[in-house]
Amino acid sequence: MFGYIQPDAPYMFIKDEKLYHAAYCGMCKSIGKSCGNAAKSALTYDVAFMSCLLHNIANCDISVEKRRCALHIFKRRPMAKPDDISLLLGCLNTALAYFKLLDDRADGDKKGLFAFIFKSGYKRALKRHPELERIICRYMQRQRDIEGKNSAIIEEACEPSAEMMRDAAAYALGEYSTEHTSALIYDVGKWIYLADALDDYDKDVKKGRYNVLYNAFKDTCKTQAVEKHKEEINFIFNTLFADMRLHLSNIKFYFNHDLTDNIILRGIPLKTRNLVYGKCGCGKRKNNDEENA
Repeated sequence: MFGYIQPDAPYMFIKDEKLYHAAYCGMCKSIGKSCGNAAKSALTYDVAFMSCLLHNIANCDISVEKRRCALHIFKRRPMAKPDDISLLLGCLNTALAYFKLLDDRADGDKKGLFAFIFKSGYKRALKRHPELERIICRYMQRQRDIEGKNSAIIEEACEPSAEMMRDAAAYALGEYSTEHTSALIYDVGKWIYLADALDDYDKDVKKGRYNVLYNAFKDTCKTQAVEKHKEEINFIFNTLFADMRLHLSNIKFYFNHDLTDNIILRGIPLKTRNLVYGKCGCGKRKNNDEENA
């Protein structure tokens, strides 16, 4: 996971902000409990969002308690108590972080040198949930094959990451998994892949690494790609947003879902505009995008 999924903070209710922070801190505790303290460094906003979403769908209320942690020694903070879902997500987050660093190392990125930090946590994750290895390895290999042939087809490049997220969420949800929950998580996984491709566009071009958006557009920098292909880029993302809204409206939630609605319906489109146009320019297509987001 990459940390792209965030709420639209100005539009959050106070109750949702507190729940989000508790879920984030709770995932830190869950990662530490399931995979060791070193694995906590891979904590992202993405896994906090997944925790809130999956708990609600699976009719498993998040239990919050005040506790201290290594970063907040003197004052206790509200944290979600570890449970089966958060511990599984902690394992998933650690395994994905480990594989991401292995890929970075294979690409010659210096960040890949830190893969050893997560090796022990990865082994612990697989011991708890061996099914995750089958899911991750299967789709990571497909991803490598697609990147190895230097594919310029955006849909093809997104597919393995989206399907991996879908299958991992279905495994976590068990009997609560439905066609619409799987489709929503698939869309989120696809969006994460595209967001990462946008974010790394210039860096990947400079270092000669695979980037499906560069292969598709052949522009030497993201600014040029956006200027020349903005209609196509906006169509891709707006189609994703519409599909997310469709499936979101057909999912049964057992608790209040204002927080996840904020993230999916407002936070993800906002982050997309920031990635496409930059924070200073995210209002360039504000009227059009907000109508579709």
